[in-house]
Amino acid sequence: MKIAIAAAVFIALLSAQEPSRSVWDGVYTQAQADRGRPLYNQHCASCHSDTLMGGEMSPPLTGGEFLSNWNGLTLGDLFERIRTTMPQNDAGKLSREVNAAITAYILSVNKFPAGKTELPHATEFLKQIRIDGEKKSR
Repeated sequence: MKIAIAAAVFIALLSAQEPSRSVWDGVYTQAQADRGRPLYNQHCASCHSDTLMGGEMSPPLTGGEFLSNWNGLTLGDLFERIRTTMPQNDAGKLSREVNAAITAYILSVNKFPAGKTELPHATEFLKQIRIDGEKKSR
């Protein structure tokens, strides 16, 4: 019981904080993005295209329009949108691990740098990572 309370407090504290990391901080691994590519092709490309540039009814997942739509939001926001609404014909069917790999692939196509740690698949942690369209100086 004490562990559950401590975990709830920890998650609440994480949620209350402003995102402290950015997609420019190497938040996924190249291996994770490589695993995400065939998953993207299998589950997403039919609507969003092989190049992630979108289709008639689907928005792009790369480029200026994508970045302007998500700039200032968090990877948790993007992950939850993907997790709860995609794929369009069977929303929510993909596991969190698959969604994290697809998200890593999307980050790699957008030229955000890879790092040494895989992108987590827990929304609470992804909410701590900001989507910045441009790299900000620190």
